[in-house]
Amino acid sequence: MSGSFDILLVGIGGQGIILASNILGEACLAEGRSVRGAETHGMAQRGGSVEGHIRIDGRFGPLVPPGAARLMIAFDLLEALRYSHFLAPDGRIVSSSSLVVPTSASMQGAAVPDREAIVRRLSAWPLCLVEADRLAAEAGSPLSQNVVMIGAASWFMPLKPESLAGAVKRLVPPKTVAINMKAFELGRAAGERCRGEARGT
Repeated sequence: MSGSFDILLVGIGGQGIILASNILGEACLAEGRSVRGAETHGMAQRGGSVEGHIRIDGRFGPLVPPGAARLMIAFDLLEALRYSHFLAPDGRIVSSSSLVVPTSASMQGAAVPDREAIVRRLSAWPLCLVEADRLAAEAGSPLSQNVVMIGAASWFMPLKPESLAGAVKRLVPPKTVAINMKAFELGRAAGERCRGEARGT
């Protein structure tokens, strides 16, 4: 065991996963935490799969091994299912409720599980579904879905919300700071509801 708190971010190209990973890394540095991270992405510009690995206070390499992620932040339900084997038994998922059918699957007529089937399979772990697209639009830009997801997941990681908010302010384009801070707070509210449901309140 590495003793790290491992976070895996997954989605498809164009969803801002790399920026979201950088926000987590920046927040770690602001708190003086040790952090290792990596990203893997192939044909990201064509909607390919993208992963961001963040290991907080770990001693070993930057890649989260299968079965070790304490938290998965998924920007797409299908990608959450694809990478669910990375979750630890006591892991948790914070996922966007949206589902994008891969171009390769639609072109080949491949069977894709529907939303209900995916949610049923992911329910082996505590699952927080976030309407990231709607909340980002409410914040002022659909491009802020990644910050909505960071806000929602902020309840379930060992980082202070003010550290995450500060990292958002430093890393997003200056003219979008207000939109992204609203996106962060809307995400925080969505994540708090999930936390309340888990506690039965």
